[in-house]
Order: sequence, then structure tokens, then C-alpha cells
Amino acid sequence: MFSGKAPRRRTEIGEMQFFLDGMLLLLLLCLSATSSRAASVPMTSLCHLDRSGAREARSSARARAHAGPFLDHFHMQAECLVKPLMQTITHNRSRVRVSVIEATGAVVQHGSGKELDTVLCPLTQKLFDDSPQVRKAVTAVAGDWLLHLRDRYSYFPKLIPLLLSSLSDESPEISLLAASLWKQVGAQWEKENEENIKDKMDFLFTPPPFYPPGVERPGLGCRELVVRNLCMLVPAITNDMSDWLLPTKVKSCQLLRVLLLHSEDHSTYQLQPILAVLYRACADTDRDVVSNCLAAAKLLGTFVPPDVFLKLLLDHVKSPYSPSQPWTPLMVLAAMLGGCPRPLLQPHLEEIANTLAEPEVCQEYQQVVYLGQLFACVEALLRQCESDCRSVSLQLLQVLVTVQSLSTEPDVSQKALEGVQLLCQVQGLASEMELYRRHMGELLGWLSASVNAWTSYSPQRLQLHIIVTQSGPVIGEFVSQLLPLLHCCLQPDRDPEMRMSIFSLLAKLLLDASNTLDSQGCFRQESGKFLCNTLLPNLVWQAGRVNAAVRTSALSCLLALLHGGAITPAEVMGLKERLLPPLLSSLGEDSRMSKLFACRSLFTLLKLTGTGLHPEALNKIYPELLKRLDDSSEEVRGAALQAIGMWFSSLTDDYDPDICAPHLKLLFQQLLLHLDDPESSMQDRVLEVLKKGSSVHPTLLQGEVEAARNKHRSPRYCDQLLHLLNSAPTTTRAEPPQ
Repeated sequence: MFSGKAPRRRTEIGEMQFFLDGMLLLLLLCLSATSSRAASVPMTSLCHLDRSGAREARSSARARAHAGPFLDHFHMQAECLVKPLMQTITHNRSRVRVSVIEATGAVVQHGSGKELDTVLCPLTQKLFDDSPQVRKAVTAVAGDWLLHLRDRYSYFPKLIPLLLSSLSDESPEISLLAASLWKQVGAQWEKENEENIKDKMDFLFTPPPFYPPGVERPGLGCRELVVRNLCMLVPAITNDMSDWLLPTKVKSCQLLRVLLLHSEDHSTYQLQPILAVLYRACADTDRDVVSNCLAAAKLLGTFVPPDVFLKLLLDHVKSPYSPSQPWTPLMVLAAMLGGCPRPLLQPHLEEIANTLAEPEVCQEYQQVVYLGQLFACVEALLRQCESDCRSVSLQLLQVLVTVQSLSTEPDVSQKALEGVQLLCQVQGLASEMELYRRHMGELLGWLSASVNAWTSYSPQRLQLHIIVTQSGPVIGEFVSQLLPLLHCCLQPDRDPEMRMSIFSLLAKLLLDASNTLDSQGCFRQESGKFLCNTLLPNLVWQAGRVNAAVRTSALSCLLALLHGGAITPAEVMGLKERLLPPLLSSLGEDSRMSKLFACRSLFTLLKLTGTGLHPEALNKIYPELLKRLDDSSEEVRGAALQAIGMWFSSLTDDYDPDICAPHLKLLFQQLLLHLDDPESSMQDRVLEVLKKGSSVHPTLLQGEVEAARNKHRSPRYCDQLLHLLNSAPTTTRAEPPQ
């Protein structure tokens, strides 16, 4: 089935090759004609050429021997050759395309010059050809035109990109060929314009300071060619960057990098349009486009003085070109800072750091890409200026804290944390704690300035979280500044979601108070005021689910305060009258977590006060705890039982069992009721609590147990309790009430 197609394909290829041979023959006939009649061979004669004539035409040596005297006649037919050549340049065989490109080079070289505009676009497209031989042919033709074209000075803006684009070719052979041809072009132009650039040749021979290491500086002629045509090349690159084809955009960014390497500080005059090109490229989704763009931006930062590019760039950072892609100026800024020499950058550190730390810059956008580039700017400053960043340490820390607080991507947060460590290293600080100790006062003042306007959407709330958690024990040294800030944002009339978030943060800190808020013992001295003025007002009942959630978070904070040791037992005793009512009220909340936190808080309060509570206060506690024994949550019931057990441990000699017998009778009856619970684990816990309370009024308890024994499904637990009561010394028993 394939045997019939192969000869046909070979025939087509042969015909195409014959056609090209005929065109080359016509070209050489025109060059070698002995009369004007031979120079006017019509295009239709191509179809009558035989193959031997075509082979003879390919002998370029013979053609050149006759071409010299008659070149003046060729331009008459050159324009007629362009159209068939351009129709054949897209042929699917690479050897055919190479022949077409070489023929096109000869036609334009000896034509009238009008043909160049026609062939330039198709030849440029061949720079993206899959065949290295085709791209090499384009490079060779472009170099030949730049060297030998009669009107080449008029076409420099169009021919220079054609050759310079090959400097970035993936094939080393092509890039080396382009570099060699470009050096020849520059040397020739330098020789032809020696009088005009004599001063530069004599005095600007050495490279400028801070030249990129490992990069060979182009010759003077090459640099001058680019500088004199840069104003026409940049708009063309801008136009190509809007192309929908990815290879075109990649090649444009590579060309821009080469142009900036040649133009050096002369690129200052085209800074505005170059920045626009870089912004567009940075917004691209392809990594190759972005990486080549950033390489160009780094060169721009190397050659353009920072006092020049910062005037434009910092304004663009504050007011981005594209509201949908606000990170592009930051991306360009980070790359340019990475290329800017340290001595030139140092005087502008404060200006840059202040701009990055402004709220409209570091707090306005929360996109992951934006925050990543914000960090990249800080990192570039730290790596370029190192110890010089000591003067702007506070501003850089503010930016890093903001990046951590706003980022939803763990990788970006981790990079920002590493940035904090790098900030410590460049200043010679031992740890992040030292850094926060140095700036904690300014950071808290920075947050306090806007605390009256905080809401659940405010970034300052997240910044506070990062500062107090990462500073560790250092925050305990600044309690006097922190507590007024907390008091202001935790008032009952403030945003509920914000209060819940801050209460949750405080609960975590207070559970480890000795290593955080109370590391210096300062918070303990203010804990009473914090409890009365900040915490308890948020436990007052208000209607609504949101308010109930706030009370739950406040209860968690209260439990952490009591459990974490940040408040003394004496302080608790002094505040028991204000503390007990909201706690007992919270036992009746609908929220399971609220009831659980309230039971545990009562347990901890009874544990802290020990035997210091008055019997009257104790008799107000147990009825509310008994109600929680009927709760639907096993966890709440267990916490209530635990608190009742601690209640028995809080009884002293001042608690007269005879006078308080009605209270004890109610308590025993309710506990005995739950001793017959369907859950055996609950029965075991109730039994332990009753054993603990058996020493308070044994006789009363024995009577209640005997009365309840026959009502239980199993008398086993009652029998255990009676056995304990009967074996106890009689001296511990109280007389039964009358």
C-alpha cells in the first residue's frame, strides 16, 4: 500500500528542487549575462530549464567570473524573484528552506533595496524554525547584509534584531556564529565611523565599574550601533510582547536582555517604555518569559543609577499599572535591586524600605504572588546591602510580619520566616528574640496607632498574632504596652469576630504564660485588672449566636488564665465575688464548649482557692453543677463531676454539716440518682465523688444510700458505698439532723 506513494513524493521533491535550481540559474544568468537581453530572461523560462543547466548554474565560481561587469542589470529582475522565493520559504523540507534563504540573501544583496521590507518578516519567522540549519542560514544572511548591504545604514533598526536574536539560540553553533558576525559588524562600523567616536575610543576603553561578572563586554562599535538604534528597537519589542505566540514573547525578552547589555547606562533614556515592557512580561504565565524578563531587569538595575529608576519604579509600586496584576512592579523592583551595586543602593535604603512598609503597599493586596514578590524585594535588599540594612531593620521586619500574617500559602510564610532569620544574621543578632526585643516597642506602637479601627478583616489583627507568638518570652517585657491595646480591641462593642480571634490567641499564650506573657512576672501583677476590665465584660449574656460564640472564646481565655498560672490564688480570692456569677451563668449556656469551659474553670477556681471560699459561696456553686449532670454531653457531665469532687475538697471546719444538711442531702440524692446511670464509666466516677464526700456527713449519706439501694437496678455500687461507710471510724460521723 506504500509502494505507490513513495515515487510520487520523490517526484514532487525533485520538481521542487528543480524549480529552485531554475531560480538560482536565473539569478546567476542575470549576474553573468553578456548583454541586456540575457538580463531580461522572463520568469516563464524557468519551466523550460533542463537539469544539466541547473547543475551548471550551481557552480558559483563560474558565475562569479562573469558577474562583475554586469551587476548593474540584476536589480531589474530582483523584485520579480522575491514573490516565488517567499512562497517557497515555508516548504516542509529544511534543505529547500535553506536554499530559499540563501537565494533571498543574494537577491536582496544585489537588488534595489526595496526587496528587504518584503522578505524581512518571513525571514524573522524562520528564527523559530525547528531545523538548526535553517536558523543558521538566517543568521548568516543577516550578518552578510549588515556587513555588505549597500544601504545597510538605513536598515540597521530592522537588521540588528535579526542577528542579535540568534545570540540566544539554543544551538551553540548558531550563537557562536551570530557572535562572530556581530563582532565583525561592530568592528566594521567602528572603522567606518572612527572620526565620530574618536573620543570614546581613546577614553572609554575600560568597562564601567560594577560590570556584571563573567560577562564579556561587547565592542565599542557593537554598543554604539545598539545605542543609536535603541529608540526604534524598544517599541518593536513592546509590540512583540503582545503577540499571542509564546516563542515570539520569549525571543523578545531574550533580545531585550541583549540590547540592555549593549546599551548600558544609555538605556536610561528609554527607561519608561522598557519598564512597561518588563511589567507586561512579568504578568505572563510562562516561566521562560518571566525568567528572561527578570534577567533583563537585573541588567537594567546594574547600569541605570538607582536615583533614576527608583523615581519611576516606587511610584509604580504604590500605584500599579494593572490593578489585576499589582505584583509586576514589585517583581521588576526585586530584580533591579538584585542587580544594583551595594554602594549605589545604600543611600536609598530608607526610601525603599519606607515604601515597602507603607500600608497601601504591604497590606493592600493578599494575593500569594504579590506577597511573594514583596518578600523578594526585602530579600534582595538584605542580600545586596547586608549589614547596611540595620538602619531599616524595623521597616523590613514590618514587611516580613505582614507577609506571614496575610499569606495563605505555607511556602510563602516559611520564606518570610527565613527572611526574619536572615535579617537577624545581617545584623549579627543571635536569634529572632533579640530582633523582636529591639523593635517590640515600635511594633506595638505601630499596631496601636490603628487599633480603634480594627475589624475582623484588618491585617493588624493577624500581624499582632505573628508578633506575640514569634517573640516568645520577649512579649512579657512589654506587657505595659500590650494590655492597653488588648483592652481597646476587646471591648464588648467591638467587632465580634475580631474579639473571638484575639481571645483564642490569648488562650494559647496564657496556657504557657511563664514562657510568653508572664515571662518577667509583669502580667501577673496586671492580671486582676485584665480579668475585671477586659475579660469579664465579655462574659455578660447578650442575645444572639455570635455573642454566644464570643462568650465561648472568652471562657476559653479565662480557663487558660486560671490554669496557666498567670494569676495568683490571692488575686482569685479577691475577685471571687465578681468571678463566680458569670461563671455560674455560663453553666446554662446552649453551647457545649461553653458549658465545658465553665465546668473546668470552676474546677480550677476551686483548686486555686482551696479552702478559702465561704460556705455560702460554696452552696451557690453545687446546684448549678448538679444540673450539668443531666447534660447530653458526656464530656460536660464528666467535667461537672470533677468540679463537684473538688467542691468536696474545698470544705473546711467552717462548713457545718448540721447547718448545711439540707444542701448536703440534695447533693447526695442527686449523686445517688446518677450512681444508677446506664453507663458504667459514669457510675464509677460518681462513686468516687461520693466516696470523697462520705467524710463530710457519713450518717446522712448512709441513710440516703440505704433509701436509694432498693430503687437501683443493681445494688452493687450502693453496697460498696455502705461497706465504706460502715468501716469508717465512728468518730468521723456526725449526728443525724433532728
